[in-house]
Amino acid sequence: MFTIGDFARHGRVSIRMLRHYDATGLLRPAHVDPFTGYRHYTAGQLARLNRIIALKDLGFTLHQVHEIIDGTLSTDELRGMLRLRRAELEATVAASAARLVQVEARLMAIEREGHMPGNDIVIKQVPAVRVAELTAVADGYAPEQISPVINPLYGELFRRLETAGVRPTGPGVAYYEDAGDGRITVHAAIQVAAGPGAGDFEVRDLPVIAEAATIVHHGSMDTVVPTEQALAAWIDANGYRALGYAREINLECPENRDDWVTELQVAVTKAG
Repeated sequence: MFTIGDFARHGRVSIRMLRHYDATGLLRPAHVDPFTGYRHYTAGQLARLNRIIALKDLGFTLHQVHEIIDGTLSTDELRGMLRLRRAELEATVAASAARLVQVEARLMAIEREGHMPGNDIVIKQVPAVRVAELTAVADGYAPEQISPVINPLYGELFRRLETAGVRPTGPGVAYYEDAGDGRITVHAAIQVAAGPGAGDFEVRDLPVIAEAATIVHHGSMDTVVPTEQALAAWIDANGYRALGYAREINLECPENRDDWVTELQVAVTKAG
């Protein structure tokens, strides 16, 4: 048998925590000396301790841990519950990481306030282009609302193009329209030479943009806010008015999204 100190060391927990588990009935000592009150534990109790720590670290309350540990759960059921909880925590971590990316993008936009990147912005005519596309509706225009919608759309579009034997003839073109109630219709498109009915996707011709203010964004589209706001500030400062949402031309899309290169094209007209 182990003293409480030895058991705490082997279990990588504090003596104070073992005393708390004893007081709550979660983990009773195997033996308590009736004269000294010293607690003693067996090696076999490490298994119960591991379950308690794992469940607690996964966010379960001690009351819930007690119910799980002393319930009729089999080892497989417990393992399944832990895996589910782990998946939930991983999703939370991923969502937190995505929020941090958006915070960094907003901070970058703040840091760029007052700096006009005139040399980076070009006014040009954008020719008409034929695209194959799939569409879906996002809850809003924020990057964290667009990315979960458009990324699967592109994956599905490429799969359908391959099935139809249609090869892209140019870069991807993402564009957006209002869908009402703050929602956004997302168009995930790619340039093709195919005609309508070529496959399980829509083929359409995007019209010429007579005047477009354009800027190149380097990095993931999750960090596009500072670039897009710099373009908007330039448009306003130079006497133009934007005519809708920007088109996004995917110039380079390597596996690492931080290395993406995307041109933003906003149709403009002279303000007056």
